[in-house]
Amino acid sequence: MRETFFFLLMLCLSLAAGHALAQEADSFETGLQRLSANSFSETERAIEEIAASGHPQAYKILDAASSRRLFYSKLQNVVAWKKDSGAYVDARTGDATTSPPDDLKAVRLNNKLRGLVDAAMGGLSLLADDPGKRRDAAASVFKTRDVKNLQSVNAALAKEKNAEIAKMLTEAKAAIIVTTTGYPDAEVIDAIKSLEARGDQETLGLIRAVPDTASEAVKKAAASAEASVETKLALWETAQNLWYGLSLGSVLLLAAIGLAITFGVMGVINMAHGEMVMIGAYTTFVVQEFIRSSAPELFNYSLAIAVPLAFVVAGVVGVAIERGVIRFLYGRPLDTLLATWGISLILQQTVRTIFGPTNREVGAPDFMSGAFEIGQLSITWNRLWIFIFAALIFTGLLLALRYTSMGLQMRAVTQNRRMAGSMGIRTGRVDALTFGLGSGIAGLAGVALSQIDNVSPNLGQSYIIDSFLVVIFGGVGNLWGTLIGAMSLGIANKFLEPFAGAVLGKILLLVLIILFIQKRPRGLFALKGRAIEQ
Repeated sequence: MRETFFFLLMLCLSLAAGHALAQEADSFETGLQRLSANSFSETERAIEEIAASGHPQAYKILDAASSRRLFYSKLQNVVAWKKDSGAYVDARTGDATTSPPDDLKAVRLNNKLRGLVDAAMGGLSLLADDPGKRRDAAASVFKTRDVKNLQSVNAALAKEKNAEIAKMLTEAKAAIIVTTTGYPDAEVIDAIKSLEARGDQETLGLIRAVPDTASEAVKKAAASAEASVETKLALWETAQNLWYGLSLGSVLLLAAIGLAITFGVMGVINMAHGEMVMIGAYTTFVVQEFIRSSAPELFNYSLAIAVPLAFVVAGVVGVAIERGVIRFLYGRPLDTLLATWGISLILQQTVRTIFGPTNREVGAPDFMSGAFEIGQLSITWNRLWIFIFAALIFTGLLLALRYTSMGLQMRAVTQNRRMAGSMGIRTGRVDALTFGLGSGIAGLAGVALSQIDNVSPNLGQSYIIDSFLVVIFGGVGNLWGTLIGAMSLGIANKFLEPFAGAVLGKILLLVLIILFIQKRPRGLFALKGRAIEQ
């Protein structure tokens, strides 16, 4: 009796499987026949039937249709797709066709049908062998949220072993369920929880789209999920603004750190400091132009080559300015300001004459291109490398000032110039080298800024005012004060912009710094020394 029952059960399962296969074959054949009707409505039904059949040739047929390589012959009842080589393949069997019919005509698609084909291909790709295709298909289904793909999503979920892709499939299924009516409340609530776990802006829109006709339990789950996602997005937005602030702060630090040295050691208000930044950027441009024409394979190393050259070129120009003009104006701050402002105009006009007034293109190496995401935090590689570059320059300068004889002499001159001179330190030489060092670091800033800003004769003017604000706010001649000042102003600027706008935010920041200087005229970290305190 037991054996008989088992035999009948297996017979029923075999018949059911055979019936299902027959239905799939019928669906596939019917779909192919509809393609020859040359009607958009029939083609729509054909696409649905071919996709639903799950036939091994289904994906290739739809791919050929989307790229206008699918053809039909009404007289001979043949559907074939064309390979890139020009050979034709029978859509039914997948075999090459040696003698295609003479009356082959292309299957026509309109915009609606193209969208339908893309959605159908996404559903079929869910079962592809390539994990990359399955990942892309899951993302496509999540965006289209076509209920016709739900069966394919369930089938793919049952077979998927990759945890990341399985999570994407679960989210795609949840998106379909939430945006479609007729599902049990428990299933809809589970779908809302899946979307809540994802927690991005797109899922927030899906959760908010839950209809008013939904049950109270579903509405309650949607409201809770919406509040949770909004909180997460607010935290991620804060983190994003913080990163933008740190990124801006690193740029300000690069632009201001050289000025902090010259202003702190020499007391010179150098209005040509921005032009040192410009010289560094144009040095990068010249290096890249030479590499493009002479050794294109070295382009990814162009910035590494430009860094020392920009430091040397800007440093030499800085020493020439100090020896030729500034050393005759020590103790006359107003004359120094006017002289360096005039030098800045001369440098700008010189660059306009040599390179022209228009912006120059400076390319980014491969390792500085693109972006990556951490949760909802988007970080571009160029900004990250500039942040690291600024940190390295700051650390190197800090070590040089602390552990080298030149750094010791600079600190001595900063704290008490007369005493340093009486101890045998050649203060004039220190001044020249200090100005050259500050200008060289400004040239390094130009290399970095060439990756995020327009390289033009006016490049330095965009940063000179902010550089002075950073130096004054942090404390004249104090590197740690410059670091904290740059980061503070960068972060404050980015958090003020969403509320007050870029221009008004900068004005508010300037007013706050003016009020701060009224209370602490020497900035956050004032240097100590007899000459300074006098």
